[in-house]
Amino acid sequence: MAEENEPIEIAPKSNRILFCYFLVVLLLGLIAVGILLRTFDTAFVEKEKWEKVAESQKRPNRTILPGRGNIYSSDGKLMATSVPRYYTYIDFRADGFSVDTFLSSKVNGVDSLSVYLSRKFKNRTPAGYKAHLLRGLKSKSRQYPVYEGRASYTDLKEMKKYPFLRLSRYKSGFYTKEMVQRQKPFGTLASRTIGDIYGEIEAGGVTKGKNGLELQYDSLLRGEPGVSSVRRVGGGWTNVVEIEPVDGMDIRTTIDINIQDITEKSLVDMLKKIDAESGTAVVMEVATGEVKAITNMGRIREGAYAETKNHAVADEIEPGSTFKVASMMVALEDGICQPSDTVDVGKGIYMYKGARMTDHNMNKGGYGRISAEQAIWYSSNIGVAKIILKGYEKNPTKYVEGLYKLGLTIPLNLEIPGAGRAKIRMPNDTALYWSKTTLPWMSFGYETQIPPIYTLTFFNAIANGGKMVRPMFTKEIMHNGKTVQSFSTEVLKSSICSDNTLAIIKDMLLGVVEKGTGKAVHSDIIRIAGKTGTAQIASGGVYRTSGHQVAFCGYFPADEPKYSCIVVIRRPRIGYPSGGTMSGGVVKAIAEKVYASHMSFDVRDMERDSLAVILPAAKNGNLEALENVLDKLDVNVNTDSLETKWVVAKREDGEEELHLRDLAIREGLVPNVIGMGAKDAVFLLESAGLRVVLDGMGRVSAQSMGAGTRIAKGQSIRLTLK
Repeated sequence: MAEENEPIEIAPKSNRILFCYFLVVLLLGLIAVGILLRTFDTAFVEKEKWEKVAESQKRPNRTILPGRGNIYSSDGKLMATSVPRYYTYIDFRADGFSVDTFLSSKVNGVDSLSVYLSRKFKNRTPAGYKAHLLRGLKSKSRQYPVYEGRASYTDLKEMKKYPFLRLSRYKSGFYTKEMVQRQKPFGTLASRTIGDIYGEIEAGGVTKGKNGLELQYDSLLRGEPGVSSVRRVGGGWTNVVEIEPVDGMDIRTTIDINIQDITEKSLVDMLKKIDAESGTAVVMEVATGEVKAITNMGRIREGAYAETKNHAVADEIEPGSTFKVASMMVALEDGICQPSDTVDVGKGIYMYKGARMTDHNMNKGGYGRISAEQAIWYSSNIGVAKIILKGYEKNPTKYVEGLYKLGLTIPLNLEIPGAGRAKIRMPNDTALYWSKTTLPWMSFGYETQIPPIYTLTFFNAIANGGKMVRPMFTKEIMHNGKTVQSFSTEVLKSSICSDNTLAIIKDMLLGVVEKGTGKAVHSDIIRIAGKTGTAQIASGGVYRTSGHQVAFCGYFPADEPKYSCIVVIRRPRIGYPSGGTMSGGVVKAIAEKVYASHMSFDVRDMERDSLAVILPAAKNGNLEALENVLDKLDVNVNTDSLETKWVVAKREDGEEELHLRDLAIREGLVPNVIGMGAKDAVFLLESAGLRVVLDGMGRVSAQSMGAGTRIAKGQSIRLTLK
């Protein structure tokens, strides 16, 4: 035992701690060195090995198709959108293709598949489909169509569940090729102007515009494709989007669907009536130049028409007599004539430099001596030609320069690819032959080429107080609902002529409709002004063998123009070719329908009609329906002592309220339905067991079985409505 004051020896505690720290640091250092060595080895020595491993954990990149932008009408109605479509094929030489399974009579064989395909597409019988598929097997084709048409996405999903096709891709050889189909919810309306796309998806994963606005704005509509890859993560495959696709921008056009519908129907009705080859109609808003309707209909078979070539913007044609307005405007501007100046057109035949010029009424003895304004009213070729010869025979260059000053040849730079341009030759142009008869024939619309849209632009300027504006087809470009770019009216020429000349020309255009060749265009509903045009179509330099082109170009309402319109019809086969009756008839129909549906007026500014009645005329019929209408019109009604739900409405002279009286309805007897509308009359009579035959429209004015006649079930009663 140690003595009390002897020290005890203990190992220093701090040394043990330091030793432990040393061991830990050494271990961590070794680990760090190992990690660095391994990292170096992986990054540099085994780089290719691990890159291959990484690649094995993902599948090839896939293109994500962008959505092609939509095209809308001016009021936001969808006019063109994209939907996927698929061509379906079988690769009969696929590595895992099972011939035995395909030929098997069991559920997954060709027999069962043929039944399903026949039932789905109805274009072949089951036996027909079986023969079709066996031909593919025999040919060992790598791209044999299952169904020759384009299948929708819904169709494709269904097909993948069919016998044999539901096997894996390698066993069945079934694969697809994706296409994009442009759908137009409004069918043919403005179809050629909206345009089309190529169905093939390009290598870059985008679609391509073919014509019309689809081509003009293709780079904006097509969008940018994205990229995705399928990678192996945690034992499963995951789709990873590496580059997001960017959908195409949307286009809002100036087209008004309702006006477009009115325009197309009016044109087609006339084309069928006169059995014409084709027709063009354009409606433009006067102040803005916005094209509200454009239709180009061509005969595709007897009695059937569809949108074909965009004649309105592409055709460089001789305008015919509508061009006389430009000639007269030049003459008035240069002081060559005044509206009241006279010119002798004789009996409608005039020889000039050995060439024969005629008026349309030469068979009726001609017009004799007429004024300059009458030359426009009656569309006299001789009258206009003599006025132009009087002023420019010795200096035709001045006349053509006058036409250029009107703005007729200003490039319109339309948004429609393939648009034509106005071509008016100059006398000193060595590239184009100027003959001794060119001047007079040019004065009434021959020997010059002007697309219909250019003619309309000129007439629109007349309606617009002389201001010429560029026709517009696009209002704005949008992306994700937000406006990216908007378009406003572009003025091409602030004034095409003097105010005095413009006023004279406008009076002449009104005179055409009210006194001249455009009388068929006159409307009791809306005042229309414009110019007719009838021209022979040249073929191989010969005019007399290729038919006629008839036209009318003008605007409405004549006093305060809102819309301008041109209609050109080619080669009518029924009726005498007439710009007033044929093309003018279409313009009249368009003007009246647009007036009824699109033009509003403040009734407070209108004078009260002296013949107007305070109370509206009311039909006899159902009490509840009648009371509802009269309440909306705020009309006082006397319903004293009413006991039935069927009434007779009467209005006493000088009174400001309607009197309703009970209409006696007795079972088994014919009721009195005179004075009722068709709806109420038919309901009452059929409820009584009668069969009703209607004749006419309006309210019932007579019934074939008198009121109170006993009814035999199944009897027929004829109602006359007026």
